[in-house]
Amino acid sequence: MVVLTPAASVPLDRADSVGVGVGGAESNVAVGLARLGHRAVWAGRVGDDPFGRLVVAHLAAAGVDVGSVRTDPAAPTGLYAKDPRPAGTRVHYYRAGSAASRLDRTVLDDPRLAGARVLHLSGITAALSDTCRDLVEHALTRRPLAGTLISFDVNHRPGLWSADLAGPVLRRLADRADVVFVGLDEARALWGSAHPADVRRLLPAPELVVVKDGPEAATELPRHGPATVVPAPRVPVVEPVGAGDAFAAGWLSARLCGLDPVARLRWGHLLAAHALGVPGDTAPLPARDRLDTLAALPAERWARLDLPKETVDGRT
Repeated sequence: MVVLTPAASVPLDRADSVGVGVGGAESNVAVGLARLGHRAVWAGRVGDDPFGRLVVAHLAAAGVDVGSVRTDPAAPTGLYAKDPRPAGTRVHYYRAGSAASRLDRTVLDDPRLAGARVLHLSGITAALSDTCRDLVEHALTRRPLAGTLISFDVNHRPGLWSADLAGPVLRRLADRADVVFVGLDEARALWGSAHPADVRRLLPAPELVVVKDGPEAATELPRHGPATVVPAPRVPVVEPVGAGDAFAAGWLSARLCGLDPVARLRWGHLLAAHALGVPGDTAPLPARDRLDTLAALPAERWARLDLPKETVDGRT
């Protein structure tokens, strides 16, 4: 989608100008993975309009393979607007009837996707239309990409569907994935879960469930064995939208690199911290060696990590 963000971080109804950017859960993750050196393909659909061309150009510039993007001449590119408020940023969607809402399960027939190590999906896609929900269900139940790890970010958006409607659907979809990402706040709203262990009990099937508790910590819970908890570093927040996608990109990158649970959670935290520091959905990322250095800190040093003092180039 295209993202409209008030230039001065004021409420949308008081903004004199807006910045025009690109966002969207799966595309944000693709950008993060591509910037970390992985081959990332975004299989999406945009309108035959300037916004669609902007989306494709943005992804390509980030290193994402856009050969699987389809242009729909009969539907517009979706967009959303950020509305910064003292109580938190609201998001207003304008994507009913959008090109993306016309996606269907045939997108997974693309030969570019064959042999993918990871397929990342989100609950946002499932909320867009009946055909989009069928696409997500088909990917999770029929597993058309043989041997591919399926990652699912619950990503409940109240602006798209209520917790009462979304709760049972998202729980069913999440329990069919291999790896699940979910915020503790959204798990509480959707399912009444008050603790990461409660979420794990509700989702017994996935290999791993990763529960993010905002600025506090993230917990990785395997199907069997002890959970791993890593506290979040301190970081100033400019804009929270997109941080969860950055976390997923960092965690998935570390998983693809064969790193252990602590390193996976730390990579997620570090990428999320960079996304929190910019008004857009994605942010420039630190070099791989910097990620390795920070992720390898002793536990006591990590617990005191204050990212405004630990800049991306390593100066303190």
